[in-house]
Amino acid sequence: MSGENNKKITVGEAVGMLDETNAGKMRMLLERGVKIPPQPRVLEELRRQLMQKEFDVRVLARTINRDPGITALLFKVVGSAVYHQHQPFDSVESILHAVGVRQTFNLVQAIALAGIGDVKKNPLAYEAFWARSQAIAQLAMLIADDRVAVCNIFPDQAYLAGIFHDCGVPLLMQRFSTYCAEMHLGEPGRWIELAEEDKKFNADHCVVGYIVARHWNLPDFIADAIRYHHDINSLGQHASRSMVAILQLASEIYYHDLHVDNPEWESVKAEVLGELGLGADGLPEFIDVVLERFHAQQ
Repeated sequence: MSGENNKKITVGEAVGMLDETNAGKMRMLLERGVKIPPQPRVLEELRRQLMQKEFDVRVLARTINRDPGITALLFKVVGSAVYHQHQPFDSVESILHAVGVRQTFNLVQAIALAGIGDVKKNPLAYEAFWARSQAIAQLAMLIADDRVAVCNIFPDQAYLAGIFHDCGVPLLMQRFSTYCAEMHLGEPGRWIELAEEDKKFNADHCVVGYIVARHWNLPDFIADAIRYHHDINSLGQHASRSMVAILQLASEIYYHDLHVDNPEWESVKAEVLGELGLGADGLPEFIDVVLERFHAQQ
């Protein structure tokens, strides 16, 4: 399990990894009732099994199969065009063999996150949020599949980051009843402005997402990408910066598909394209290819 912390990280320890200002804000949010979800039992059991010197793929498959919801969504995710050469899959064990154990675990982690938040409070808002996250994660997976030789980010890692990158949002939605309205989440093409979020709620969904990622023992570079997914220039580490570039381009393609403007794109476009080895002239064709593959799997 390289790239991950073997020791289970508590919420308090994760908060301690932040700078003093953000750590103080995060402690205040926790005191105000923002709840960081624990890892589901199936993930803890899989992690324990994977820590063994030798593990049995059949045992891993049985562990995943104990959660019918995760199993069903896993089959849906591996239906992506990224894994077309291995399809169709007839069992979880066949997925583990074809996709890879480490890669399948990343996909299961992403799938397990989709249940966080109190859906009953605002079902339409949660449904819209997770639909957006799923779309961006799938687009990120396709981008990573195409650009892997350039940035060494793999589809399963991009999907994991895509699902987790905005996961602080439903936790803030759950805690603050006015969050959706004041952040304009129901308006097409609108997304959260960090300055406005900080002003109205003294919160930063990127920091909240970072704490979730640390608590769930995601690889360091993915946790850092979640923390800085709106601020690519704060990242010097290649893997984290590449991941943010993939997330930013996935978001741009998502907005493009909806025929609405992406308010962030122009400010990050040069950095994103440079990081991914893409040229501005070839971008429209690249977007068309990604969207064709994306819609083919819907």
